[in-house]
Amino acid sequence: MNKPFSHQRPIQALPDQLISQIAAGEVVERPAAVVKELLENALDAGATQIAIRLENGGVKRIAISDNGCGIPHEQLPLALMRHATSKISSLNDLENVVTLGFRGEALASIASVAHLTLTSRTADAAHAWQITTESAENGATPCSGDTGTTVEVQELYGATPARRKFLKSEQTEFGHCAEVARRIALGRPDVRFTLAHNGKTIEQWNAAEPVVRSAQILGDDFAKARLALDQAAGENGGGLRLHGFVGLPTASRMRADAQYFYVNGRFVRDRLLAHAVRAAYEDVLYGDRYPSYILKLEIDPALVDVNVHPSKIEVRFRDSRAIHQFVLHSVSRTLAQTVAKATDAPVSGTPPASAGTMPWIREQRQTSFGVRQTTADYGALFAGLRHTDTPQTGEMPFFPSAADETDPSSTQEANPLGFALGQLHDIYILAQNAKGLVLVDMHAGHERILYEKLKNALDGNALSIQALLIPVTLSVTEVEAGTAEEYRETLQTLGFDAASLSPGTLAVRTVPALLRNSDIPALVRDILRDLHEYGISALASERRNQMLATLACHSAVRANRTLTVPEMNALLRQMETTERADQCNHGRPTWVQLSMSDLDTLFLRGR
Repeated sequence: MNKPFSHQRPIQALPDQLISQIAAGEVVERPAAVVKELLENALDAGATQIAIRLENGGVKRIAISDNGCGIPHEQLPLALMRHATSKISSLNDLENVVTLGFRGEALASIASVAHLTLTSRTADAAHAWQITTESAENGATPCSGDTGTTVEVQELYGATPARRKFLKSEQTEFGHCAEVARRIALGRPDVRFTLAHNGKTIEQWNAAEPVVRSAQILGDDFAKARLALDQAAGENGGGLRLHGFVGLPTASRMRADAQYFYVNGRFVRDRLLAHAVRAAYEDVLYGDRYPSYILKLEIDPALVDVNVHPSKIEVRFRDSRAIHQFVLHSVSRTLAQTVAKATDAPVSGTPPASAGTMPWIREQRQTSFGVRQTTADYGALFAGLRHTDTPQTGEMPFFPSAADETDPSSTQEANPLGFALGQLHDIYILAQNAKGLVLVDMHAGHERILYEKLKNALDGNALSIQALLIPVTLSVTEVEAGTAEEYRETLQTLGFDAASLSPGTLAVRTVPALLRNSDIPALVRDILRDLHEYGISALASERRNQMLATLACHSAVRANRTLTVPEMNALLRQMETTERADQCNHGRPTWVQLSMSDLDTLFLRGR
């Protein structure tokens, strides 16, 4: 049993070595932390080429070389001292940090727990100079070397085995180092990076445009399913700027492992920013899926504090609410690009190399979390209605207008989804546009239209309510009856007047007018299930939108429903003017473009 701590010890100053080792515990968690600090120093030195060489996952050896400005030989001993830095010299500098590294304890902390060798040469020096952990007091010695700096770290935590035992396997530690390299390489596509492990080159990223670097690191799936984003706010756009790429919902992942956010060039993990992006996706991505993105926020350094945590991976904004709204609205606007405004298909694939693989269709596959529509139990939303009927107030009209009767050949350029040719198995609409053939999932497209109409009506307090001439009754469980009673006001907000008729029966007297032709019993049961699961009495935005998505999914036109050509064209025109119409509410694509070159390749034309 440990003895209680004695408070009779005298107060004394800690030795410099122990202070550095304490700091190392905050800064040097694992080899990846060393890689991060040294890469940031290299970028601050103006490097355009950086080489990373690791052995045993970085535990045995980390060597990072750059072609930056180098360190004058007389300053090399200072570089290994605690809180010695060239990047800040006053409180004003600290409040306006524009460099990645600035705290001045990284090299000293690393040197306290490993053997460190620092070699550097400036452009005007006749040769390089070198200093080691052991020789720091004696100054630097001349050696050979190119312009720039090389930092070599050997036997990390070799002198402190208690800390070393907390490190993971070689492959795990290398994985963390590689991820750090990827983050920094994504943030600086103008710099050439090479990464080697145990003498073998693993990655090599030449300097390139952001669009190329992002494809190199995140892969073709992201490259073919991303939207470019560039939004500015403030006077003359000089206040805030957010730019980069956001993945379409079809590029979502099971884990949040493809999310890269940078603030003034620094990779950060910030709950505020992550929440803002997630909220922007709430209309198109539900369940346990995570969006992919590379986003870079540029902001006045005086308005953000990067000195919150020793690892400098967290930040604090002076006006966090304004930043949250700016990011949320910027990403939302990008995701809400309508088909009519889009310049290409929602997911533009590369024409296939062979007719057998059809990769652009494989990449459009329905994601595993999506609602798979089957032909069984599909209702007929428009039973008995055709284009000659007069639509009832609040219904979703699929009836021709004058535009629908226009000659398709003269308006294909103006209508990206083209004009209907027919239906395939009463599930897909086949349409011809200026580029070729468009395949439309009619249920998914109509689902998005209904959802946006419901949401806009609810936001504007303009939801039209339809009183049922004969109330719809449904048998309910005790739980469902209790949920209906507990959340009666919430149901009314959504347009449903549902009350108990008897202990096991619920009577529904009103529904949203847009949904009057739905399967009302099934619809109400799903809403009651959502309310019971979420356990909310107020309509929080995310949960409310999920319930609206449930409503839209139930009420959208189903498969096994034959539409007339005017009805199909009316659906296409409404999709073209509906925000986020490229995806249904579950993140699945609503339409796919096959160009004439795609079709020619399938049939081997031109060979």
